[in-house]
This record gives sequence, C-alpha cells and structure tokens, in this order.
Amino acid sequence: VGLVQICRGHYDALRPSVAFEFSQDPSVGQIALAFLQASFAYSGWNFLNYVTEEVVEPRKNLPRAIYISIPLVTLVYTMTNIAYFSSMTPEELLASNAVAVTFGEKLLGMFSWVMPISVALSTFGGINGYLFTSSRLCFSGAREGHLPYLLAMIHLKNCTPIPALLVCVSTVLPVLSTLSNMHNLINYVSFINYLSYGVTIAGLLYLRKKRPNLARPIKVNMLIPITYMIFWAVLLCFSLYSEPVVCGLGMVIMLTGVPVYFVGVQWKDKPKWIYRVVERVTYMGQKVCYVVFPQEDPSETEPLTASKAND
Repeated sequence: VGLVQICRGHYDALRPSVAFEFSQDPSVGQIALAFLQASFAYSGWNFLNYVTEEVVEPRKNLPRAIYISIPLVTLVYTMTNIAYFSSMTPEELLASNAVAVTFGEKLLGMFSWVMPISVALSTFGGINGYLFTSSRLCFSGAREGHLPYLLAMIHLKNCTPIPALLVCVSTVLPVLSTLSNMHNLINYVSFINYLSYGVTIAGLLYLRKKRPNLARPIKVNMLIPITYMIFWAVLLCFSLYSEPVVCGLGMVIMLTGVPVYFVGVQWKDKPKWIYRVVERVTYMGQKVCYVVFPQEDPSETEPLTASKAND
C-alpha cells in the first residue's frame, strides 16, 4: 500500500526538507531516549540466546539466525514507516494512539479491520516470544540455585518448564494491569534490558582478558562488543539525564532483586521451618504441574560445549 501511495505521488512527508524538520531543537538526551524507545521493537534479537540448549547445531544456526533476522526485521520496519509517512503527516502520527489502525482506516476502506487483527496477532507473537525465552531464564537461574528448585523442573512428557512459565505469567499480568502509560512501560523495560545487556557484555570483555583459553563455541571479533559497550554507555547515560525519574524507577525495579538474592541465596543458615515450607511447596508444585528434574544427557551438550583446540 505504501509503494502504491508513493507511485501515485503521495510522498511529500518523505522529502528530506519535511522529514527532518523539527518543531523544536532536539537535545542529545531526547535523541538517546528516542533510540531507547525504538530499541524496544528490536528487543527480540537476543531471544535465541536464552534457548541455546534447545537449538539444533547452535554453533551454526545461532549466528545464522541473527544475521538473517536483524536485516530482515530492519527492512520490514523501515518499509512500514515509509508506508505510514506516504499517507499520514507527522502530526497525524503523533495524534494517533494506534498508527497502524489509523493507517488502515485511511487507506484500506472496508478492509480496515485487517489492521487491528494483525496488530493483535503481532502482539500475541511478541508475548509468546517473551514467555518462551524469559521462562528459560527462570529455569536456568533455578538450576544454578538462584531461584526455588521447583522452577528448574520440566513436564514429564512435554519437557516444558511449566512452573517457570507460570511464574513469568503471574509476574507480568500485575504490571500490565497497573501501568496505563505504555511509553513509561517501554522506557522501564528498555532501560532495564540495556542495563542488563551492558553488564553482560562487560562480563564478556572481562572473561576474554582474564580467561582467554576458556572454551567458546561461538566467538566474535572484539571490535563488536567494544563498539556495543560505547553505544550502550552513551545511550544509557543520556537517557538517564533526559528522563531521570522514569529511568531511575527502572533501576530501582531492577535493584529490588538484590535483597531477595541475599536472603534467598547468600543466607545459608536459614531456619529449618523455611526449608520445610519450600520442600512442601515444591512437592505440591510437582504434583499439580506434573514436573520432575530433567535428566542430563552428555550427548545433548557435547555439540554446544565442544570447541576447537585453537579456541
């Protein structure tokens, strides 16, 4: 539809003199915040890392999936925005609560109902991806002893981490029901995500220097994480400067896990009644969810952990 609009000569909003015209001079902090909000749409680029154990030949397919998906999604998003600007002014875009729906109502006529259904399906797909991967985070954390062991169990027949999935759903629903401002929610999530990404990349650089001979199934050039760290530092610093309250609240939300970690993990000499309660809850959870601890098979982890001698 956007290409048809452009061929019909409706591309005034795409002219550089109009497209790059600002109602006010943007600050560096506002530009950084715009990058932070836009990055929310690309936040699925690292989802596959969480389920590496379930990927077939991850050494080949993990980089391949990233190299293919990021350019493809970038192209789709770019073409979609071009389509929007071929039929809507920047003022109409800002005034709309659902740009895709407004776009459909303006150009698709009697078929405009396709857009809200497409948006709903896209939202369902995004939530499905989040739950699929975030539950594996809880699953891995429980295996390391950072969360209750019930979350490290999988269904006896389907091999699905049902307790971890239920915990993720139960924590997401209250947040979505209490927050009405989606822009603030996107800022919270994006700031927390990028803060976590930066700490992870910093750990990668540290291990590259301190433990250079560590087995690494997938290894990239050092220029990539260093470039990412520079971009990360600039983005978060200026975003925090531009929106200190919103980004600060995101940091506070993340730091609420620190006392839980010290109480649940670091505190070794807990009263016996706590262990009895945890044991009883674990036993009930196993019966309700029909889950058990997974049996480790060395042949399943061998393709992932094996590395060449020169690594």
